[in-house]
Amino acid sequence: MVNRYRKITVFLGCFLALFTHLASQNVSPEKSMENTTGLWLGTYTKYKISDNWFYYGEYHYRRRNQFIKDMAQIYLRFGATYRHSDEFEITGGIVTPIYWAPNQDALNIDKVVMQYRFWEQFLFVQHLERSKIYHQLRFEQRWARKYAVGSPFNLTHRFRYKFSTYIPLNNHYLTPGTYFASLYDEIFIQAGPSVSYNYFEDNRLFMGLGYVVNENIQLQAGYMWTFRHAGSPYKYEHRHIPRISFYHSLDLSKSIKPYRQLPELPEF
Repeated sequence: MVNRYRKITVFLGCFLALFTHLASQNVSPEKSMENTTGLWLGTYTKYKISDNWFYYGEYHYRRRNQFIKDMAQIYLRFGATYRHSDEFEITGGIVTPIYWAPNQDALNIDKVVMQYRFWEQFLFVQHLERSKIYHQLRFEQRWARKYAVGSPFNLTHRFRYKFSTYIPLNNHYLTPGTYFASLYDEIFIQAGPSVSYNYFEDNRLFMGLGYVVNENIQLQAGYMWTFRHAGSPYKYEHRHIPRISFYHSLDLSKSIKPYRQLPELPEF
């Protein structure tokens, strides 16, 4: 099992290195690459309601340009999780992101716009000797509009796959007092009548360090690099974003046994 895990890790590392190299190549004179920065702060909650049901929530505060210069988003995700087993669970709910226009001085725009989404998620867990590998499939139905005054809402669909893992560093398990490495890569694909060329929306690679404070609280901080389209067929963007995250879990059910599991696969 350990050898298999090592092979998977080596394969993933080689694939991501190759993808990063190819994505950075400026092979066309028309192709434009831009490097931007931001800062994302997030809180993640998972509260046990009964043996199989949980409340799931995410609350994000995001800034951009010189890391913290301008406001970017407030991002609120709410859902209900049904836990079928230790290896599989399903979550669904709503999302209400709030977006700030990149150019706040532009004429005839709404400086802040809402977006409305439904979302569904399937989570598969592989148990290894010292860690776990998570395979997350997430689907979103998004009603979004442009910043121009009077712009209509258009429906698009987004499909996301995330491969992630937590690796304990000073312990064999994620118990209180444990430091751990947090690694993931997530690919975003979108579709819909208004999507013409940018079906590939984003790729996000994260590397971070976490700490398990106690049975209910953990902290994470790290660096996220993303590669995505930036408004035209020939314009691309590299984003460099430090992330700081707080995770909170509670057992609100009548069960005597406390809920001791880390929140599964936070959405970045």
